Amino acid sequence: MARVFVITGPSGVGKGTLIRALLERVPELELSVSATTRRPRPGERDGVSYHFLSPEQFAARVAAGEFVEWAQYSGNRYGTLRSELESRLAAGVPVVLEIEVQGARQVRETMPEAVQVFIAPPSVQALRERLEGRGTDTADQIRARLLTAEAEMAAQREFAHVVVNDRLEQALEELVGIVQTELSAVG
Repeated sequence: MARVFVITGPSGVGKGTLIRALLERVPELELSVSATTRRPRPGERDGVSYHFLSPEQFAARVAAGEFVEWAQYSGNRYGTLRSELESRLAAGVPVVLEIEVQGARQVRETMPEAVQVFIAPPSVQALRERLEGRGTDTADQIRARLLTAEAEMAAQREFAHVVVNDRLEQALEELVGIVQTELSAVG
């Protein structure tokens, strides 16, 4: 049976960086491509970075039950298409979902066997510095993301695994260890 790994945490905590490195270290994993209503950032490609949908397309797919999970975050919708997940699992491929806390809760309800990992920042100040350093958000967007992050960080006690991303290599080693342990448990 293939495993689903849910990796969540506040915006700017380094989930994407950790997941890219995790996929290099554990090559049998595949990343599920999420859908979103937000506009593409420079270098992002439809179907590779995200499935970029209009708000109307997203709403129609929600109504049709095509999402395993979806959430509203910072004024946009994000979600995991059921087809993205089911095709990989049917082929026996373990899948990583990079999703928001709201979505992780939905997955926990529908797929309690999924392995859930919360990536935490070392501090709120470190998170602010990372968000500002990305240069992709306005000051208002950063403030909104930080407000959301505070509520999300309070949710970390809901997760079986918490990895603090203070030093990247140490956080990666911890994440790889969790994944490899879980994969060997079902192998």
